[in-house]
Amino acid sequence: MYPTAFDYRAPASLDETLSVLKERGDEAKVMAGGQSLIPLLKLRFARPELVVDIGRLPHLNAIGRDDGHLVIGALARHVDIENSPEVAASALMLAEAAHWIADPLVRNRGTLVGSVCHADPAGDWGSVILAMHADLVARSASGERVIHAADFFKGPFETALKPDEVVTGVRIPVGKGRGGGAYLKLERKVGDFATVAVAVHLHLDGNKVEAAGIGLTAVGPNNIKATEAEHFLRGKEPTDEVIAEAARIASDAAEPKDDIRGSAAYKKDVVRVFVQRGLKAAVARAKEGRS
Repeated sequence: MYPTAFDYRAPASLDETLSVLKERGDEAKVMAGGQSLIPLLKLRFARPELVVDIGRLPHLNAIGRDDGHLVIGALARHVDIENSPEVAASALMLAEAAHWIADPLVRNRGTLVGSVCHADPAGDWGSVILAMHADLVARSASGERVIHAADFFKGPFETALKPDEVVTGVRIPVGKGRGGGAYLKLERKVGDFATVAVAVHLHLDGNKVEAAGIGLTAVGPNNIKATEAEHFLRGKEPTDEVIAEAARIASDAAEPKDDIRGSAAYKKDVVRVFVQRGLKAAVARAKEGRS
């Protein structure tokens, strides 16, 4: 199919972008890499009157450290994250998750921020930023605000972003202590959407869990943050028994449905198994200092 007719703007600066969105934000869709939006346009699931292409804006593709955070710009591509020495040094789980994104064609064009703003419940990055307690930096003509990842996802393909705002980057806290994470994904074939995927990340203080994050993919109306399981882990030594109970609690947070990829009961059990495996891997990486 072909998209419905739409106007197209490719602003030369962020200020110009924000001006366009201030005027026509209710009618517009912002496009970065286009790997999420273009299929929606072609299938006519999205019918914006205007597409605002920010793909050529300068200085938005950077990946670097700032004030205790790893900052990933809006135009940083999946492949940039996968190959970034900065990511490998401070947030290895990001590189691991990037490798699971679709296929090389998509990874060479798509962006983390674009994927997150697309808010597909089966999207990988949503769970990763939930597990890592990330913030999204949103800009509009009236100023800047920071949105916690836990407050960003409102439903399938729905976020807290306002029509006149654009996300300029994601900020991920980088702890000074021993941290580790893992991303596990079950897919029917390489490049497919997840049947189930799980992101886990934690920091250790001595032999106990100082902080934990768990994000679930494709088992609810949006990416799910398993907060009860996170709270259960804090302050406890991550023994096999504690990890098993945290995994059970996380599986209770899942809200999957029966479909061609499997039954709801099967998916909940995959969540349990993946959280258990992921936590064990995260603890091992934290003890080894591998992030």
